[in-house]
Amino acid sequence: MRAKDAVGAYGERVAARKLREAGLELLDRNWRCQLGEIDLVALDRRSDEVVFVEVKTRRGTAFGHPVEAVDRVRLARLRRLAGRWLSEHEVRAGGMRMDVVAVRPQPSGPAQVEHLVGVG
Repeated sequence: MRAKDAVGAYGERVAARKLREAGLELLDRNWRCQLGEIDLVALDRRSDEVVFVEVKTRRGTAFGHPVEAVDRVRLARLRRLAGRWLSEHEVRAGGMRMDVVAVRPQPSGPAQVEHLVGVG
């Protein structure tokens, strides 16, 4: 596995744990279709929403904060993917939202994790 892929997989594991700790139920991980991939799909029973999550992991800030990589183009793609995911899965929910989880591994200790709710 390439180092970049290993960092991304680590970030997704950390993000999934953070979402579960926040009370969300994970429905899907790394769901793919010909349009692309959704990192995580969760159900937030408090708000009755299906949550589509983009996870961004960066070891440093040389290329900016991980959240900066989630621009309008990425959010538009995530919305298209979310529509496809919903059309293929029977999930009863009152709505949907897009979240971003930014993960920054640290040289020692736990990663810094930031969960942005309802970004798109």
